[in-house]
Amino acid sequence: MSARRTWAEPWKIKMVEPIRMTTRTEREEAARTAGYNTFLLKSDDVYIDLLTDSGTSAMSDHQWAGLMLGDEAYAGSKSFYHLVDAVQAVYGYEELIPTHQGRGAEHILSQILISDGDVIPGNMYFTTTKFHQEYAGGRFVDVIIDEAHEPYSDHPFKGNVDLAKLQAAIDTYGADRIPYISVEANVNMAGGQPMSMANLRAVSELCRRNGILVMLDATRALENAWFIKQREGGYSDRSVAEILLEMCGLTDGATMSSKKDNLVNIGGFLALRDPELARKARALLVAFEGLHTYGGMSGRDMEALARGIREMVDGDDHIAARVGQVEYLGHGLLKAGVPVVRPIGGHGVFLDARAILEHLTQDEFPAQALTAAIYLDSGVRGMERGVVSAGRDLVTGEHHYPKLELVRLTIPRRVYTQAHMDVVMESVVEVYEHREKVGGLRFTYEPEELRFFQARFQPIQPWEF
Repeated sequence: MSARRTWAEPWKIKMVEPIRMTTRTEREEAARTAGYNTFLLKSDDVYIDLLTDSGTSAMSDHQWAGLMLGDEAYAGSKSFYHLVDAVQAVYGYEELIPTHQGRGAEHILSQILISDGDVIPGNMYFTTTKFHQEYAGGRFVDVIIDEAHEPYSDHPFKGNVDLAKLQAAIDTYGADRIPYISVEANVNMAGGQPMSMANLRAVSELCRRNGILVMLDATRALENAWFIKQREGGYSDRSVAEILLEMCGLTDGATMSSKKDNLVNIGGFLALRDPELARKARALLVAFEGLHTYGGMSGRDMEALARGIREMVDGDDHIAARVGQVEYLGHGLLKAGVPVVRPIGGHGVFLDARAILEHLTQDEFPAQALTAAIYLDSGVRGMERGVVSAGRDLVTGEHHYPKLELVRLTIPRRVYTQAHMDVVMESVVEVYEHREKVGGLRFTYEPEELRFFQARFQPIQPWEF
């Protein structure tokens, strides 16, 4: 047997967008102007942008061609019906409610299902999901397995629901106060960690027995399907398309930020099985988003989305290369000794900022500081996923202190080459080797809601870094 051959991305570059490496002086000024919050940086000041994989993918020639064919009719757009057909074929849900992006779907789902005092279990919180649940009067309860909070656990399915925790929530609050469980595929805040098909099936069966709906956050369900294929017995010979359809078949509906798996720059949807729930959702859609046959999207957006949904499951090459690029960066950092969440996730590499900047307390926002330091070193933009993202307790006003204090380096789909990953790797290693020079931060402006998007900071003391 010969050694494993080098793999290459399953696409070739047809158009390029120039990027420029800024100087250290330029980056220092940009960081100060942005209040050391990478969300507030101008894209022109960024060299390699790993802030998010949301809406940052490169579309294919087939999708770009679809933009020219989009039907912009206000009502009954044929592009909407192309989208309906694609969702039914790939995800298996009968009812489609298009939205401008995933949080639009989260808002509508929360409004039609949650009443004051309800409890919504989930496999770890996500920022906007939890916000919409609380905004509707509900309360999130974490029922993910304990291993999800352990950065160096090699559990293959750290996104699994702990069935004992879920049963305890049912026993404590009563099934009648739990409108649904929110299960996220490839759990973002845990480091892009998947749940197994066996666990999803067990969750579905438990909820069926108790009359509780199962709603899937399908934003990165394709990546989850890939990990099931790689790690779960009985699935190695199945296509990701078949696995994805089976996953969705165990749920009653899904929210979708199509800016991720679906390979578009804007768009999302709420998909349901129950026609009556879909009727209620469409009533709110018209009020908050747009008519039921376009929601928050233009016809051209829906056409590109319909094509992206089919394209992502047209063979396994795309998802193999997508996850492969993430693993290339992650394993390179592990080899260099950088503390990284394991196993490597599906959409990004998550640095353990608490371990890297162990001289800082969580009140000094180590993940935010590490994100800023990486930007200052190389112009690489990542994202904080720690105490700043976790926000404050609604009752006490105290910080939530998550066990995971992470910096997320999120890789857009079909955008960067392996050489870009090498640049990122070198920068993270450089910062890691001089980590003792990175100081803490404090708020200069703290928004009340979803503070990580617009907060501003400044160093507690001048940095030597």
